[in-house]
Amino acid sequence: MKASAMGVRRFGRVNWLGLATLSRREIQRFMAVWTQTLAAPLVTAGLFLGVFSLAIGPTRGEVMGVPFIQFLAPGILMMTVIQNAFANTSSSILISKIQGNIVDTLMPPLSAAELLVGYTIGGVARGVLVAVAIGALMTLVLGTGVAHPVWAAVFVLLGSTFLAGLGIVAAILANKFDQMAAITNFIVTPLSFLSGTFYSIERLPLAMQVITHVNPVFYLIDGVRYGMIGKSDSSPWLGLVVCTISTGVVMALCWRWLKSGYRMKA
Repeated sequence: MKASAMGVRRFGRVNWLGLATLSRREIQRFMAVWTQTLAAPLVTAGLFLGVFSLAIGPTRGEVMGVPFIQFLAPGILMMTVIQNAFANTSSSILISKIQGNIVDTLMPPLSAAELLVGYTIGGVARGVLVAVAIGALMTLVLGTGVAHPVWAAVFVLLGSTFLAGLGIVAAILANKFDQMAAITNFIVTPLSFLSGTFYSIERLPLAMQVITHVNPVFYLIDGVRYGMIGKSDSSPWLGLVVCTISTGVVMALCWRWLKSGYRMKA
């Protein structure tokens, strides 16, 4: 009676088996089509580097004291990571909603926190694997190392977690693929493209610099750039604080909506 009153479930306070099963399912989802989820982002990043190198590289001067392509590489890496982390969680939930089998996820004895962690692990795993693949390619092709590996790893993990959470938010709000496409095209893509991916924000007008500084994705890209080449537009500590708070807010919103079943239950 006491255990029941305290809310202790028969399998413990944490359903480790259920959490592991959901996490494994989310990872197996993208690994089953690795040519689309891992190989394709690698090719896309390579194309970005190749095109910019041929079109702009020979005439573009140094940026932050390093060759333009070396400056560009971390931005492309992080842009690809956050897009893939977002896509993993958003597609998983939205497809389940459209196919009508979201009940298979909501019915098992998983709490809102366990659902949130399970989905997030899938998005983070995909983001990290993409980062490792692209980072290895850039190191091989550009011949550059990683200036601050810990900072780079921290921002990749934060970025994957933040965008995995945003993917859950978007999937809960959307009921159709065209609604998700609108969120991706008009929110996620502009956030990643207009966050210093291809340029230093010092070149922007003052008003645009102010707007950029309230965009958490800017700090993610800037943080990874600091981790890889040791140069950045802002302090990595400031970026760490902003990204941690932003991730916490998004995760709290996800937990609240999953707990209430908002736009999830028929």
